Amino acid sequence: MATVLLVHHSPTDTVTPLAEAARAGICMPELEGVELIERQALEATVEDVLAADAYVLGTTANFGYISGALKHFFDTVYDDVREPTQSRPFTYWIRGGFDTTGAERAMEQITTGLGWRLAAPAVVFTGDVTDERREQLTEAAATVAASVMG
Repeated sequence: MATVLLVHHSPTDTVTPLAEAARAGICMPELEGVELIERQALEATVEDVLAADAYVLGTTANFGYISGALKHFFDTVYDDVREPTQSRPFTYWIRGGFDTTGAERAMEQITTGLGWRLAAPAVVFTGDVTDERREQLTEAAATVAASVMG
């Protein structure tokens, strides 16, 4: 069975629906043979990353950067997972109140350093979490899950 690791920092009711949308995409019934492992960013471990076949990441944009929690996740796992997880598929979302530029740049730099392969367009936006944004994220997460179906 293939596994998709969902790692996110969704600290408010505003962004919780984004994690739910990603979960819905990974768990679509037609994606047989794919298991979801979900971790809050501060709880995800090296073992979680190494055991997964693909990744869906989520964060808020805080002070022009990814959340401290997701940054901590990357700081914690980076050295141990960089080589063994090369080329694994992923996607991500970033929701900002006003600007996501620095958070986007950070996500691109970190995942490029890891050697991960963007398998579905990232969902990056400012403002309200709309039905359209949730649908985009569900589709992106489902695409990542489909990319590792056995």
